[in-house]
Amino acid sequence: MSYYFDFEKPIEELELKIEELRVFSDGRDIDLSRELAELEKKAEKLRKEIYSNLSPWQKTLIARHPERPYTLDYINLIARDFIELHGDRLFGDDPAIVGGPCFIGSIPVMIIGHQKGRGTKERIQRNFGQPHPEGYRKALRLMRLAERFKMPVVTFIDTPGAYPGIGAEERGQAEAIAMNLMSMSRLRVPIVTVVIGEGGSGGALALSVADRIYMLENAVYSVISPEGCAAILWKKDGELTQEDYARAAQSLKLTAQDLLNYKIIDGIIPEPLGGAHRDIKAVASEIEKAIISSIQELSPKPVNRLLEERYKKFRKIGLFLEKGGQG
Repeated sequence: MSYYFDFEKPIEELELKIEELRVFSDGRDIDLSRELAELEKKAEKLRKEIYSNLSPWQKTLIARHPERPYTLDYINLIARDFIELHGDRLFGDDPAIVGGPCFIGSIPVMIIGHQKGRGTKERIQRNFGQPHPEGYRKALRLMRLAERFKMPVVTFIDTPGAYPGIGAEERGQAEAIAMNLMSMSRLRVPIVTVVIGEGGSGGALALSVADRIYMLENAVYSVISPEGCAAILWKKDGELTQEDYARAAQSLKLTAQDLLNYKIIDGIIPEPLGGAHRDIKAVASEIEKAIISSIQELSPKPVNRLLEERYKKFRKIGLFLEKGGQG
């Protein structure tokens, strides 16, 4: 059974009615095609009305949808001969980050991404996609391996943030993230990043210092989650509400459309109405096209020019305004 959010309830009711009619007519000498066509048309119109006017908070919920495709789902669809590599060679392996060499089209690449997991057991195993420092060190090891063999790096971002536990901090969480930021800025091969779900804080940035950054249409990318932002800014005696989270999401400017407008990302990859889980193959195809196009554009560039453009890309993010006044 599909999962629906509160704002999707009208769609759920129609889709359930359509399914009931299909089941009822199956195997019976009853022609309900006309009624089904009318309901399908009504459902499609309703989807367009709802999904074309999503608020930032609603997009955040879709980015977290339990049926939304994860990194390994896309790897299975767009990658050929993928070999997952494990371990950071310092402490251990972190299942919250997966990666290894593969082919996308005819191009050999190193693909790395966050993996949240499905079902309670796998989600716990993968720590809900929240990496430990060994995860970031594993990712960096794979990037350096890619650099040695002159392979472009492709990263998929989908994490609420780096794991904030005591053990992670004791093992150098902040240092691991900082090392990735510095090393990716100097990596001598093209880097392409796609935010496929949540892009949360330094946990996301540690894999996204890239030459080209794309976001899926309903993905989010922010310095903090709406819940974290609301908790810091609007502490209350009682619990925070959905309205508080919606207000925070609106202020954070975390949608793909906001970030493209601010020139933080380079493009938006479209999703079907309702989210990527509605047609994963179509979304995977669009991701593959964006990756191949970017690599073909970036690969001919001399390394020094590639690094200089990457440096300028991040240096020019943001704007400072100075207001003159009398002393």
